[in-house]
Amino acid sequence: ALKQICNHPSQYLKKDDHNPELSGKVQLLFQLLSNIYENGEKVLIFTQFKETGLMLEQLISEHFNQPVLFLHGGTTREKREEMVECFQSESYLKTFILSIKAGGTGLNLTEANHVIHFDLWWNPAVEQQATDRAYRIGQHKNVMVYRLITKDSFEEKINEMIQSKKELADLTVNTGEKWIGDLTNDELKALVQLES
Repeated sequence: ALKQICNHPSQYLKKDDHNPELSGKVQLLFQLLSNIYENGEKVLIFTQFKETGLMLEQLISEHFNQPVLFLHGGTTREKREEMVECFQSESYLKTFILSIKAGGTGLNLTEANHVIHFDLWWNPAVEQQATDRAYRIGQHKNVMVYRLITKDSFEEKINEMIQSKKELADLTVNTGEKWIGDLTNDELKALVQLES
């Protein structure tokens, strides 16, 4: 829930009000997408939550009046292959949203030269594996990676902790986010404490 509220308040509140102005992340995403589309480039957007992906699919298609692909755990293998082929071959398809679990392995998406992590997976290895979808054999462009983090939030504190703990750099993909359970009481308190 603390992760979801950083994406958009409607996720935490379980409401259908997806007003872009209620989320700093969505507003920043729109700015990034405007620049990407103006340059005729393609983008991968990763999220951990199916609900976020559905929200972004709707908001982006409405705001920019263009089709958006969304791959998540419920996507059939056949549909997944069709979506990848279309994204790679059709110039009008500029945006591919992927849930980080469904899109983290086995995909070659070299037509994208922008990767946006809308919400962060708190394991650097998993996040890197997702980013690598654009860094495959056959990639001839520079790839720009953006990590959206809500300022002064739980999300920012977790990111700072990951960056400061050298041993976390050695996490494997299989480790997941279990390391959070090993934090001391003081470390957990610091994560959720409100700033004055």
